[in-house]
Amino acid sequence: MTMPASATLSVAAEPYPFEFAPATCALLIIDMQRDFLEPGGFGEMLGNDVSQLRRTIEPNRKLLAAWRAKGLAVLHTREGHRPDLTDLPPAKKVRGRSKTCIGDAGPMGRILVRGEAGHDIIPELYPLPTEPVIDKPGKGAFFATDLHAILQNLGIKQLVVTGVTTEVCVNTTVREANDRGYDCLVPEDCVGSYFPEFQMMGLKMIKAQGGIFGWVSDSGKIIAALG
Repeated sequence: MTMPASATLSVAAEPYPFEFAPATCALLIIDMQRDFLEPGGFGEMLGNDVSQLRRTIEPNRKLLAAWRAKGLAVLHTREGHRPDLTDLPPAKKVRGRSKTCIGDAGPMGRILVRGEAGHDIIPELYPLPTEPVIDKPGKGAFFATDLHAILQNLGIKQLVVTGVTTEVCVNTTVREANDRGYDCLVPEDCVGSYFPEFQMMGLKMIKAQGGIFGWVSDSGKIIAALG
């Protein structure tokens, strides 16, 4: 059932309730990609505990289903690069000094290269044909992409931001969105980090100082508000 255009809802959140109009609010799901979340992928190959990210799959799945059921806007992002790597800065390629770098062969194809199996979104949250997928070369979803133009064309003013990782791509995107005038709500059970301490601090940074970058809540409260 499509949400009435005039509806305004309230979600219990920190530092105070998040008021939003569903018709002008989009669900933005950040980088829920196979190489980051699946056992045997690039994330696990680097020694990370992918269960820290996989715990976000089910809350995201439920929120996505509720959002779709109301006919609301959904967008997805994927971090990755052109096959020729011409959009990959040398400083990013060498970061971490790993034996295996972006563009090299990995467990699920060339690492962080568009079109490879590991670059794609996990089956549990796979985009519908009507849901835009933003391929981004950086951490933030607004850098070197058409996301801002798409949101403006759709009349979007507020975002519910989910995905991985909390302290990197989610935090960067929320900060970029804030600078562009979007209100952002982050459900803490729908975002994840390989490092629990970064998860906690990443969320604290968003809601600090009266919500300097946005609001923090959880998916159950958002689903309840949607009815």
